[in-house]
Amino acid sequence: MADSCMCGEKPTLIFACSGGSDVGELSDRVARRMAKDGKGKMYCLAGLGAGLSGMIESSRSAKELIVIDGCPVDCGKKTLEKVGLPARFINLKDMGYEKGKTPCTEGTINEVVAKLGV
Repeated sequence: MADSCMCGEKPTLIFACSGGSDVGELSDRVARRMAKDGKGKMYCLAGLGAGLSGMIESSRSAKELIVIDGCPVDCGKKTLEKVGLPARFINLKDMGYEKGKTPCTEGTINEVVAKLGV
């Protein structure tokens, strides 16, 4: 497991729209894998959607924000845009994964992480 201490440096924050579908679960699991691998710290998308000022300010001061959406609705992207936060937006649909047709397996998680190259 990677050392997740980001002592003294601004973190990269990773948000996933976990949704209610297979690609939502895949987005969540990919974000968790990235955090486990030391690529950033997973952060709460719902807190931003709820307008929690502390979470918005913490996100605003991060080094980078990464948002992973699973389907064409783009809930994660829309949430960050609503609170005025710039981010790197990733949508699994753009990588060929389809809602209702993408089982969330270790193999699929590994495949997405490899494609992201982060």
